[in-house]
Amino acid sequence: MSLFQSNVVRRSFSRGFCGFKAAASKTREIRWGMARPSSSMADFREVFAKAKHIAIITGAGVSAESGVPTFRGAGGFWRKWQAQELATPEAFARNPSRVWEFYHYRREVMLSKQPNPAHVAIAECERRLSKQGRSVVVITQNIDELHRKAGTKHLLEIHGSLFKTRCTNCGNIAANYKSPICPALAGKGAPDPDTEEAAIPVEDLPQCEEDGCNGLLRPHVVWFGEALDPNVLTEVEKELDICDLCLVVGTSSVVYPAAMFAPQVSARGVPVAEFNMETTPATNRFRFHFPGPCGTTLPPALARHHTEIIS
Repeated sequence: MSLFQSNVVRRSFSRGFCGFKAAASKTREIRWGMARPSSSMADFREVFAKAKHIAIITGAGVSAESGVPTFRGAGGFWRKWQAQELATPEAFARNPSRVWEFYHYRREVMLSKQPNPAHVAIAECERRLSKQGRSVVVITQNIDELHRKAGTKHLLEIHGSLFKTRCTNCGNIAANYKSPICPALAGKGAPDPDTEEAAIPVEDLPQCEEDGCNGLLRPHVVWFGEALDPNVLTEVEKELDICDLCLVVGTSSVVYPAAMFAPQVSARGVPVAEFNMETTPATNRFRFHFPGPCGTTLPPALARHHTEIIS
């Protein structure tokens, strides 16, 4: 049976909105096993040693140790706005200068950040296992590209990337690592609430460089109220259908549809291991739970097992 065949999952994926949280009545339609998860690293390592296709689902917690601001929860403000007020199509239509200041700030912050031991452990594991005919795929909710920076190759970014743009006119998507992304944003984007708004004219904001277009660019990220890319979700489905081990790393398991990925894998009997600072609403659905910072718990979990043969 395909991972996403249940009616609950199909409904959630057809909605597919960034930040969507399923109603409690819908989550109860799926009958989950609720056994207490194990924290035995030795037992996890035995499962890991036998796995051929490993799916690793990551969230903001994996990047927090790199000093990446999350803009979630109390105090998560840029100037006087929370991300939910700026990361929407409506906000961009009303004030593209303000939204671009916010994303310019985030881009500049991220250019100064480096992958932490959790990112490095994942990338190293992928490289090592690929030489053994085994595969690792990283399915991330993060838009910071730290997985890519660490060297991860098989990466599905379900919420897009800070370092890609999409033209609002022709739709062209392109990688963009310019700093600043356009001259008018140089020195702009300071998060202090007393900062004067730049009010940059639209024609001076990032523009499409495709021949004859010059359309206004927007960040290629999934904003609140927007559907996730169905092509990316199709790839996610394929990977989760074949995985024989799943890791959930640094995610609260409350933002849908990503929150459904690992529980659906677990429901078909595949071992799932959660690495997170705290328990989450999905913890009891998984075989393993390892509390603590991902940069501390993940490297020994993914290190070379004594049964591995390296050619």
